[in-house]
Amino acid sequence: MGSSLDLTHVQWRKSSYSGSSGGDCVEVAPLTPHIAVRDSKNPRGGTLILSPEAYSAFVEHLSAP
Repeated sequence: MGSSLDLTHVQWRKSSYSGSSGGDCVEVAPLTPHIAVRDSKNPRGGTLILSPEAYSAFVEHLSAP
């Protein structure tokens, strides 16, 4: 994905993997076939663009004890 990717019309939603305490808020958006991930507290701070496989590994890593 190039740096010219326009995410202004992307439909972001709070990830079900976000913490319920309000401090760990991650938003995700489908970019078929990729998935965009950002910090909801700092939406202009950067966005990860991940393949479905990389997103699964990312979630698995974050969910590990």
